[in-house]
Parts: sequence; structure tokens; C-alpha cells
Amino acid sequence: MLLTKPTVNFADERGTIKDIMFREPVDHVTVITSRKGVVRGNHFHKETLQWVYLAVGRLRSLTRKGGESVAETILEPGDLILTEAGEEHALEALEDSTFYVFTRGPRGGQDYEADTFRLAEPLQPPA
Repeated sequence: MLLTKPTVNFADERGTIKDIMFREPVDHVTVITSRKGVVRGNHFHKETLQWVYLAVGRLRSLTRKGGESVAETILEPGDLILTEAGEEHALEALEDSTFYVFTRGPRGGQDYEADTFRLAEPLQPPA
């Protein structure tokens, strides 16, 4: 998982402009809301890459690549993470949250489940 904290590109008296992704092809964009305590994911995708941009709330991201240990990251509004194909992932809402998922690959629309492979056991935060 790659975490970035996009910064403001332009600001004036009207407000700000922030590019959260730049020159990245995207097939689908999804808006997800989650109530505090909800866990989403606990799966991986064989072909799909996903960027998650947190707009509101706080999320705990759990990811694991191959035989590595589970990595835990707390996301704050404005954070952007990338999970790559084959990377196991789960998101827990630590507060009521709204986030955007930008997808490259077959996972979206009617193919939402086509590239989703559930984990036999949920990811757990490192001890």
C-alpha cells in the first residue's frame, strides 16, 4: 500500500485546488459511506488497482502483500492510498466516513465482484 498526502496546487481568496491524482488512467469511480465500526474489504483483486481518497472521517487501513506481515495505516481526510493487484486489504471506519475509490481494472459496475477474492480469515491489526 502506498500512502500519499496530496497538497494544494493553487490557492487564492476563492479557495483551493488540489490534484489528488495526476495522469493515472481510471476505469471506475465509486463513492462509499461507512458508519463507525464497519469493516469493508478483507479481499484482494488479481487484476485491479484501487486508490482510496478519504474525504470525511477516519479509516484504519490493513494491507498485506504476499507473505509479509499486515501493515496498519490510519487515514485522515485528504489522504490517498493505493492498493495494488494481489494486495490483501480491509478498511475499518473509526468514525462515520465518506471515501472515493478510483479503480483501474475490471472491478466496477456490473463487474463489481468479477475480480474480488475473499480472504478465508479477516486481516487483523499487528500486535
